[in-house]
Amino acid sequence: MAHFPVSSSILSSNALSPLLQEQYNLSTSTTCRLLKAGVNHTYLITDQTNRYIFRIYSLNWRSEQEITEEIRLLQLVQNHNIAVSVALPDVSGQYIQPINAPEGTRLGVMFSFAPGEKCHSLSIDQHYQVGETMARFHQVTHNLTLQRVQYTPQLLLMDPFEELKKFLPTDIPEMQFMKSAQRYLLDQLTTANLQSIRQGVLHMDIWFDNLNIYDDKEITLFDFDFCGNGWLCHDIAYYLLQLHNTEKAETEYQSKTESFLRGYESITPLTTEEKRLLPVLAVCSHFFYLGVQCQRYENWSNVFLNDAYLKRYIQVLVKRYFESNHLG
Repeated sequence: MAHFPVSSSILSSNALSPLLQEQYNLSTSTTCRLLKAGVNHTYLITDQTNRYIFRIYSLNWRSEQEITEEIRLLQLVQNHNIAVSVALPDVSGQYIQPINAPEGTRLGVMFSFAPGEKCHSLSIDQHYQVGETMARFHQVTHNLTLQRVQYTPQLLLMDPFEELKKFLPTDIPEMQFMKSAQRYLLDQLTTANLQSIRQGVLHMDIWFDNLNIYDDKEITLFDFDFCGNGWLCHDIAYYLLQLHNTEKAETEYQSKTESFLRGYESITPLTTEEKRLLPVLAVCSHFFYLGVQCQRYENWSNVFLNDAYLKRYIQVLVKRYFESNHLG
C-alpha cells in the first residue's frame, strides 16, 4: 500500500499558495497561512496589501449544493447593505474549488476578509450595534428558505443526545440531567405558538468569534457554515448564551443583554412568545453543538473529547444555564 488511508488531513499552506495564485490571479508574492483547523480549515491569504480567507470544508461536511446556497445567502445579504464576508469567484467565474485531498475530494471557497478585528469583550454600545445588525439580517431572511438544513427538534435535541450516548453511559448523573432537560425542551418546542414566531434563514453561529469590528462600530459578519432554516429567534438566544458564558459579573451580563436586545428591537420587535423561548433555545444550542463535537470529534479543535471534558461541559455550561434561567 503506497499511502495509508486517512480520515482527515491538513493541506499544506505552501502547496495551496501557488494553486490559489493561479486560480484567483494573485501575485507570485502571495502567502498562505493556516489560521484554524477545526470542522473546516481556515487559511489566511495575503497578496501584498490585500487579504482573503480560504475555507476548506472537511470531507462530506457540506455538499456542493449546501455551499452554493450559503454563497447565495451571502450575496443576498450584501445586496441589502449588510456587511458580510462574501465568496469570491476565481478567474473562470467558479466559486467552489474541488481539491484532491488524501481522504477524498474536499471543497474550498475564497472569501473576502472582514475588516477590523475580533473583540471578545464588547462594550455596551457595541452589543447594541450587534443587535441592530442581527435584526437587519433577519429582516432580509424572514420567510426565506434555503436548500439547507431545517433546525427541527429532532436535529437540535434528539440526534445530539444519540451522539452523546456514544461517549457517556446513560446512567451517570450528567446524562440523567441531559435526558430530563431534553424532555422539558422538547415539550417547550412542540407546544410553542408558531403563529408568534418568525421563521426564515438563520446564521446559527453569531457570536464574538464570527464578527469583526472596524473603528469600534462597523460590524462585519462571517462564517455562515451553520446557516439553515428555522426560528429566527434562535440566533438571538445563541448570542445571549455566549454572552452569559463570557460575562461573569451579573451586572455586566444584564446591562449588555439589555443593550443587545434594545438594539435588536430598535429594528424589529420581538414577540412575547419569542422572548419566552430565548432561554429554552439557548439550551437547545448547547445540545446541538455538543452533538456536533461528538459527531465530528476527529475534526473538532478540542483534542480532549473524553468523558471528563463532556461531564464538565454539561455541569459548568448546560446545567448552570438551565438552572439559572429556572427551566424545567
